[in-house]
Amino acid sequence: MFYDLNVPYSPDDPEVPHTLNFLAELGYTTVALSQTINGKLPPNLAPPPLPTNAPKSLQLLTRLNLTLADPAQNQRLAALSQAYDLIALRPTNEKSLLNACTNLECDVISVDLSVRLPYHFKFKMLSAAISRGIRIEICYGPGITGSGLDARRNLIGNATSLIRATRGRGIIVSSEARRALGLRAPWDVINLACVWGLSQERGKESICEESRKVTALAKLRRTSWRGIVDIVHGGDKFKSEGPTPKQKGLQKVKETTKEVNGPDNLKRKASVSSEPVAEDPDKPLSKREIKRRAKKARFDAKSENTT
Repeated sequence: MFYDLNVPYSPDDPEVPHTLNFLAELGYTTVALSQTINGKLPPNLAPPPLPTNAPKSLQLLTRLNLTLADPAQNQRLAALSQAYDLIALRPTNEKSLLNACTNLECDVISVDLSVRLPYHFKFKMLSAAISRGIRIEICYGPGITGSGLDARRNLIGNATSLIRATRGRGIIVSSEARRALGLRAPWDVINLACVWGLSQERGKESICEESRKVTALAKLRRTSWRGIVDIVHGGDKFKSEGPTPKQKGLQKVKETTKEVNGPDNLKRKASVSSEPVAEDPDKPLSKREIKRRAKKARFDAKSENTT
């Protein structure tokens, strides 16, 4: 299963159907359609309606990208996580990146690596985010379709320093491609990650296992209490059309017992006869029977000595 967790989406964009169809042809199974918000959040923010003509092989998710310039900005992340499947933060400076890694509740931290960054990535800061279950995202689309060689050069340099700072852990790779021409096949993405400094195994995990963990942890944050306690079933009674297999088995046992015991459903008494019941010579005696016979023999011997 291959994931692409950052595909820009607008309901009135005519390129969306072509992009989704091409993603399905390349072998992707889960795609997150992202909506980007810059500045102050609007009061009523909701995800746009998903396209109805998407391929059936794709699982579509909703994602919100929030650009952070001020550490005191965007305090409605808890409420937004209930409306969107994924919440991603895009810090623009080192202070907002530190706040996103240590304090803010989100699923992905996505830094624009196609521009020249005025700061350096630090292991202690990024490892704090990874230990909280937040993944760091690298988007290859702006470096491929960007203007000039500067975007590609910045993407390679920033991605290399990011992988070096994270020791290759907690990295996911997405496209952020607005058109089908900016997409790459999963194994091409793995080769790109190898160029940046990831091993082939880590590169495959970045679009498979690590991306799957992002969606699973995001779902836990929405449906459970602090990602620990989750209500699987509230205890409501299910309406069944007929008896369950267990009830059918109990009913069959009752009918068999009734046939054996008689019409009055009473146990048959043992027949009383003056003739002793013949014992099977081949059947071994139990320990209880051996003790009983030994006791009877001692009692008989004692009676003979007394007489």
